[in-house]
Amino acid sequence: MELILKEDIQNLGFKDEIVSVKNGYGRNFLIPQGKAILATSTARKVLAENLKQRAFKEKSIIDAAQARAKEIKALEIKIASKIGSGDKLFGSVTNADLADAIGAQTSEIDKKYITLPGRTIKRLGNYEATIRLHREVSFTFPFEIVPEEKA
Repeated sequence: MELILKEDIQNLGFKDEIVSVKNGYGRNFLIPQGKAILATSTARKVLAENLKQRAFKEKSIIDAAQARAKEIKALEIKIASKIGSGDKLFGSVTNADLADAIGAQTSEIDKKYITLPGRTIKRLGNYEATIRLHREVSFTFPFEIVPEEKA
């Protein structure tokens, strides 16, 4: 089933994007919640016209997202975490922890734009997260998880 999203939906897509989903997910959740509409031929034409009219505005939004991406790429993030035996962490590091660490050094970033390998990290080391600020602006961001220093 193809739908046109009316708002950003985590792990699915951004507003005004045409996505393919399973029938039950579309009929039972996205459409009744007002998060999407069916991608009929007339809806596609209306969407194309709206996107054409917004293309100029979109360019400035993309430029702002690219500037923000450059600002975030310049950061060097080290997340301190308590460790147990070996290099295992007590608990785990999630996209919310990375969002907080980035927000501490620059302006806030929403955790829904950050995707970690395997969703959570449970060991020390170097990792790369994918940060998607706009449908056309996404990049990989390297960060490191280090042991917390004892007082």
